[in-house]
Amino acid sequence: MYYENDREKEIIKYLPLVEKVVSGLSIKRSDYDRDDLYNIGVIGLMDALEKFDKTKKVPFEGYAYIRIKGTIIDEVRKTAPVSRTRLGQLNDYYRAKEKLEKTTMRTPTEQEICQELTINEKQLSKIHETVHHLASVSLEKVMFNEDGNDSELIDFLEDDRTVDTEEALTDKERQGLLTSHISQLSEREQMILNMYYVDELTLKEIAFIFDISVPRVSQINGKTLLKLRESMRREYDD
Repeated sequence: MYYENDREKEIIKYLPLVEKVVSGLSIKRSDYDRDDLYNIGVIGLMDALEKFDKTKKVPFEGYAYIRIKGTIIDEVRKTAPVSRTRLGQLNDYYRAKEKLEKTTMRTPTEQEICQELTINEKQLSKIHETVHHLASVSLEKVMFNEDGNDSELIDFLEDDRTVDTEEALTDKERQGLLTSHISQLSEREQMILNMYYVDELTLKEIAFIFDISVPRVSQINGKTLLKLRESMRREYDD
């Protein structure tokens, strides 16, 4: 009883923080109104109160702000469709990146990727936005489109050459393959996937934990998804 009362007091205490986050957001093309965003933000606040670790010496207000904002943005993103055109561009991006990595034996610069794809920096920025958008989708939905209708990242991960083989596999078999291939990733790659798609941490939170930049987290995440796609494609080919 006392715990519940204390928890309720804490929620009420930080409700102005939720209002502050919602007021600072500019979300276009969303079915959510301001009250919806506020209610979603309260869920983020409750999550922050439950998961906050006082031993990390991070101010709760800062941690909660990130959690509240992340919860709202993630929820909005989950309802936003991803066009097949953007998924195709993402596919081209990773193919170009992989090609350059093989020829140069290093991580290619953004300028080199732009030249390979014959696109400008603004267009590359749009591709990065797609990566961030898709990062909000659960790992299961990333790998397997449950209803087969909406455009999910499965359209990117699946290779056109292996569609017939994939269709012959049951969902259980495909999930078994995914689990097997994830276990072959490095410890850090597995941790980042788990933090992104299971614990639902934001890019910024993961960057803080690993003491690396947000773009670096996004890069590792994208490269890991590509690695999963390629390893599963080889499995289908065999």
